[in-house]
Amino acid sequence: MKNPRFKGYIYWGVTLLAVIACSVAFVFFLLKFQMVAAAAGKLVDVLMPIIYGAVLAYLMLPVYNKTRRYVTENLSVKVKNEKMVQSAARGLGTLVSLLLLIAIVVGLCWMLLPQIYTSILGLQESFSENINNLSIWLQKQLADNEALEQMVVPVYEQVTDKLETWLYDTLVPNMSMVINILSTGLLGVVTVLKNSLIGLIVMVYFLNIKDTLSAQSKKIVYSLFPLKQANRIIEEVRFTHSVFGGFITGKLLDSLIIGVICFFCMRLLRMPYVLLVSVIIGVTNVIPFFGPFIGAIPSAFLILLVSPMKCLYFLLFVLVLQQFDGNILGPKILGESTGLPSFWVLFSILLFGGLLGFVGMVIAVPTFAVFYHLASEYVNRCLEKKALSQSTDDYRDLDYIDEAGNEYIERKE
Repeated sequence: MKNPRFKGYIYWGVTLLAVIACSVAFVFFLLKFQMVAAAAGKLVDVLMPIIYGAVLAYLMLPVYNKTRRYVTENLSVKVKNEKMVQSAARGLGTLVSLLLLIAIVVGLCWMLLPQIYTSILGLQESFSENINNLSIWLQKQLADNEALEQMVVPVYEQVTDKLETWLYDTLVPNMSMVINILSTGLLGVVTVLKNSLIGLIVMVYFLNIKDTLSAQSKKIVYSLFPLKQANRIIEEVRFTHSVFGGFITGKLLDSLIIGVICFFCMRLLRMPYVLLVSVIIGVTNVIPFFGPFIGAIPSAFLILLVSPMKCLYFLLFVLVLQQFDGNILGPKILGESTGLPSFWVLFSILLFGGLLGFVGMVIAVPTFAVFYHLASEYVNRCLEKKALSQSTDDYRDLDYIDEAGNEYIERKE
C-alpha cells in the first residue's frame, strides 16, 4: 500500500522546489533585466513573421468563419461526403480571406501612396508662400498690441524655420526613398515586405489549423488543471476572445468610416490636403478617446499654413466628428463590447500607451477590460464565500458590517 503521508511529502517538496526556482528566476530577471530585455527583443525580431501571421489571421478570422459556414451550409445539401465538404469550405475560406486582405492592401497603396506623396510635394512647393501669408495675417492680428507682437513673432519665426528645415531635409527625402523602394520592382518589394509576405503564408497555416490548435490547447489545459479550474480557464479565454475580437474589428471598421466621412466633408468644405488629413484622422481614430485629438494636431497645423480661418473650421469639424463618433457611430458599432467604465478607459490608455507606445494605446481598452473582468470575478467569488452581497450599491453608504448577523450598517451623516 502507498503511504498517503509520503505522497504529501512529495507534493510539498515539489512545491518548495518550484517556489525556490521561481524566486531564483525572478532575482536573475531583476539583476539581468537589460540582458533579458535584449534577448526578448531578439526573439521578437526572429518571430516577427509569425506575429504578423497571427495578427492577420485573427483579423481575418470573421471573414474566414463566415465563408466557411456559408460554403458548408450550401455545399452539404449537394455533396454527401462530409470530409470533402469541410476541405472545400476550409480552402474557400482561406482563399477569400487572402484575396480580401491583398485587395485591401493593394487598393490602399494604389490610392494613398501617390496622393500622399503629391500632397507632401505640394506642401514643399507652397510652404514659403504659406508661411509668408500666415506671417502677414499674424502681424495684422497683433498690430494693436506691439508688446504681444514682439513676443509672439520671434517664436513663430523660430518654429517655422525649424519646420522648414525638417520638411526639406528629412521628410521629403525620406518619402522619396519610401516611394522609390516600393516602386523599384519585385525584388525590392520582397526585400522591404519580407516579414509581411511570410506573415501571409503563416496566416494561411493559422487559419487552416486553428481548430487543431484550439483542441490541443484545451487538451493541455484539462491535463494540467483540475476540472473546475480548467472549465473556468476555457470560459475566460472565450471571454477574452469576444472582447478583443469585437473591439478590434469594430474599431477598425469605425475608423474606416470616420476616415471616409472626413474625406468627403473636407472635400465639400474645400479644405487643403484632403486625402492626407483624412488618412491621419482615420489612422489615429483607432486609438480610443485621444485618437481624434492626436490626429487633429498635425492636420490643423498643415491647414493653418494655408488658411487660418479654414484651420478654425477644421477644428470645429473635428470636434463635431469626434462627438458623432463617440456618441453615435462608435457605440452603434462597438456596443458594450468591453463593459469598461470611462475612467478606466482613460487610465488604461495612459498606462499601456506609456509602456508600449502606439500599439499599447490600441490594445489598452480590451486588455484592461479583461483584467477588470477577472478582478471583478475574483472579488465576487470571495464575497460569495463569505455570504456577503456582490452588489456595489450595497457598499455606497456602508459604515460597517455587523459580524454577528452580516447586517449592513449605513454611515450616519
